[in-house]
Amino acid sequence: MPGSMGRKAALNDLPRALAGFSHINRYWDKTASCHAAKILPGEYYVTVEDEMIVTVLGSCVSACIRDTVFGIGGMNHFMLPVQDNNGSTSHVKLDSAATRYGNFAMEALINDILKNGGRKQNLEIKVFGGGMILEHMTNIGKKNIAFVYDFIRTEGLQLVAEDVGDIYPRKVHYFPQSGRVRMKKLRSLHSRTVVERESSYMDSLESKPIEGEIDLF
Repeated sequence: MPGSMGRKAALNDLPRALAGFSHINRYWDKTASCHAAKILPGEYYVTVEDEMIVTVLGSCVSACIRDTVFGIGGMNHFMLPVQDNNGSTSHVKLDSAATRYGNFAMEALINDILKNGGRKQNLEIKVFGGGMILEHMTNIGKKNIAFVYDFIRTEGLQLVAEDVGDIYPRKVHYFPQSGRVRMKKLRSLHSRTVVERESSYMDSLESKPIEGEIDLF
């Protein structure tokens, strides 16, 4: 079948993933007619290719960051604003689980963009999420929003677009090469799935320690 052959060719022709991102779910998105990477809470993805990055946000926040000159960029998805032991983040250990926290998720995303050819002075940021969808944790979204604003201001980065707060989950499609974003607010039909996912994820964070170390720069 010609259509089937086309889909198989698209799957087999995925763009090269940068080192450290082979675990991310990547596929051919037939609606957008492009390759896509879907990230979940605690994940982030960086690409130099013409790909779309997709995620669904409730109280979580995603930062879409790209180098406007070289076209390299990515997106993160974090659940909690900051992890520290004594008011300082400089000695907190970091592994793949640590990007559940905004401070590590932002550092990791920016570091990988810079390691792969980006320049800090060229970066632009778009921010989404932070909806009030978890009834038992009504301030998590607000804390995530406050954190990401503070991080951007402290690091001297450029915030060019945002859609945060409110009570709805959001589905975000980000195209790092162009900087284009398509965002859809999800209504009640989809909200329950997002709430259940975030509640389950929050429960897992309480029992999962952070191990391993990485230098942040």
